[in-house]
Amino acid sequence: MIRKATRSDLARISEIRASVKENTLSDPGCVTIETCEWFIDHAAFWLWEENGVVQGFAAGDPRDATIFALFVDPAFERRGVGHVLLPLACKTLRDAGHRVARLDTEATNRAERFYRQNGWQEVGRKADGQIIFEKAI
Repeated sequence: MIRKATRSDLARISEIRASVKENTLSDPGCVTIETCEWFIDHAAFWLWEENGVVQGFAAGDPRDATIFALFVDPAFERRGVGHVLLPLACKTLRDAGHRVARLDTEATNRAERFYRQNGWQEVGRKADGQIIFEKAI
């Protein structure tokens, strides 16, 4: 089932974010509960729920046309969850009037390959080596 998150989903969202093996947060304090609450109140965290348990989520930031998050519980990776959730995060951006989405991710990992295979184009690199991708939405 696909649905929008509520505040009661925040613990599971945090659990999934902390469980990933790649693109781990170097500073867990940079993604706060308040930040996540803003998305629930003003945009959307799109959830993949299976058997009553959230297994993945995605969010687009309508303020700056960035993909804020796309994460899947490691036990549910490679099942197409990201392929379903990412377009919903892009729709959030498109509905806000944006025509190009942007995101960044670490280089040489599965996320980089995922975005490249799904039509995202590298447009630069950050000082820390992360790849900046864009895609017309």
